[in-house]
Amino acid sequence: MSMSSFELSSEHETFRKSVREFALAEIAPHAARWDKEHHFPTDVVAQMGELGLMGLNAPEEYGGMGDDGDFTSLCVAIEEIGRVDQSMGITLEAAVGLGINPILTFGTEDQKRRWLPDLVAGRSLAGFGLTEPGAGSDAGATRTKADLVDGQWIVNGAKQFITNSGSSITSLVTVTARTGTKDDGRAEVSTIIVPSGTPGFTAEPAYDKLGWHASDTHPLTFVDACVPEDHLLGQRGRGFAQFLATLDDGRVAIAALAVGCVQACLDMSVEYAGQRTTFGRPIGAKQGVAFQVADLEVMLEASRMLTYKAAAMKDAGRPMKEFKQAAAIAKLYATESAVSATRIATQIFGGYGFMEEYPVTRFYRDAKVLEIGEGTSEVQRMLIARGRGLPVE
Repeated sequence: MSMSSFELSSEHETFRKSVREFALAEIAPHAARWDKEHHFPTDVVAQMGELGLMGLNAPEEYGGMGDDGDFTSLCVAIEEIGRVDQSMGITLEAAVGLGINPILTFGTEDQKRRWLPDLVAGRSLAGFGLTEPGAGSDAGATRTKADLVDGQWIVNGAKQFITNSGSSITSLVTVTARTGTKDDGRAEVSTIIVPSGTPGFTAEPAYDKLGWHASDTHPLTFVDACVPEDHLLGQRGRGFAQFLATLDDGRVAIAALAVGCVQACLDMSVEYAGQRTTFGRPIGAKQGVAFQVADLEVMLEASRMLTYKAAAMKDAGRPMKEFKQAAAIAKLYATESAVSATRIATQIFGGYGFMEEYPVTRFYRDAKVLEIGEGTSEVQRMLIARGRGLPVE
């Protein structure tokens, strides 16, 4: 990608086409049924792994794409999967950004060799245990504890809204927990790897959600769940900082998912406006509808530009302060555009937009959480204002 124009390279466009073909063939025909049945298709996770989508940021020694992949490619993949099904789009985003990346970035060599090959291949998934009933945006209010006793971390607490955390192929969750108290009296927060099947670790029944019905999401409980001392991920006391860094990347990836949503809304609206007739003419001939389609086009172009600008900055190794600002801007604008786009598309479809037989309804339900997950819109505005030097709280 060019840092001056932010246009995707020919290689990225070729990759986009291959992911698009996969999404249309293997996901689109089944998305409505998965949504209706609240079915999480683990076979599709494996297929995405076989296609290399899970390993776009991973070195070859762990089964990844090495120099052939980058963060921009991941965003392209998430956009194209999300263009046909937001549930599978978030599954890919969380699998890489929240499952693989923490281990890849902060793990020891032994941890990487133990967990990454299966995660990269799509044979397993990992969850990202940050949010708690009383600690969402205020992640510093973490109450989950991990006490080191005789070479074992004993974990007690609860997490909520955790993606990819309770499926039949989930192999582990990384969990933020209080592991002590710092000299200034604040909690020391560290990250612990808790494998699935650990006694005392329970993925509670899946949520009954407004949207993302085909995505795996659970509350988690830990009651004296014991794991070896070497399951500490990264440096002790750096868990909070590690997860903040993880969220910076995740915000751009969620923006890419939102771009896919806006693209889908535009595609559906243009097709419907050209086919649906009133008073002998397509409704697309009416300015009221045509102008709404024009608004969708503007939202799409602006959202995509902001998203891939941030992705290019990540790939180019731009200063973290600059990237954090770009990530927050992309996440805020693209996700709010996605929510607006689904509302506009539903309005264009009229009464049919209220019927589950049309995909626009599913996108309408799926979109809202984009403004909430991986940092709410309010958090993004706070970060953007801070980036301009304001002492906002």
